[in-house]
Amino acid sequence: MANSPRDLNRVPVVLFALNTDGITTVPLAVNPTNHGIKVSDGTTGTDHGGLPAARDENRIPVMVGASSADGVTLVEIYADSSGALQINSK
Repeated sequence: MANSPRDLNRVPVVLFALNTDGITTVPLAVNPTNHGIKVSDGTTGTDHGGLPAARDENRIPVMVGASSADGVTLVEIYADSSGALQINSK
């Protein structure tokens, strides 16, 4: 389980749940040249359950969103092991 890195003001980096287990926390990867978020587009995953949301050892939670199916159910947002956000733009 990765702890969220922090800046000099102790602001934590955004964490996501690892797409392979839904429990391990992964910090968001950002390209240092153009400041763009690294993504893995068109990937499919498995629902690992995961609520309550996974947390790192400092109790920082992973990001969650509202389900596109009902707009109410909370769903963990997954990233791969490199920190690339898992998206489906189709």
